[in-house]
Amino acid sequence: MALWDNMVEGFGSSWVSSVLVGVGVALAAPIVAPALAAVMRPLAKAVLKGGIMVYDKGAEVFAETGEQLSDLVAEVRAELDAAAAAARAAASAAAAYPNGQSTDS
Repeated sequence: MALWDNMVEGFGSSWVSSVLVGVGVALAAPIVAPALAAVMRPLAKAVLKGGIMVYDKGAEVFAETGEQLSDLVAEVRAELDAAAAAARAAASAAAAYPNGQSTDS
């Protein structure tokens, strides 16, 4: 009886409870693991599918934003080129007629 009393008394100790939990997990694992796998696989597929959809939509949004930014840069460059051309024309006219006189009068 002393062995039984020591075992029952040992439930309060950490090593006995750890061993019992380990044995319980080892006995339950073959039953629980397939059930969890059956549930987790569709869940994992759904999460991956959602991630791929978000990635694709994000790539589309970034592509559209990049295209709009490129168009905006092209417009600004065209305006800068037009302003530079007007400035060159004004400077050329000023150099051709230094006193502001033209041949029209």
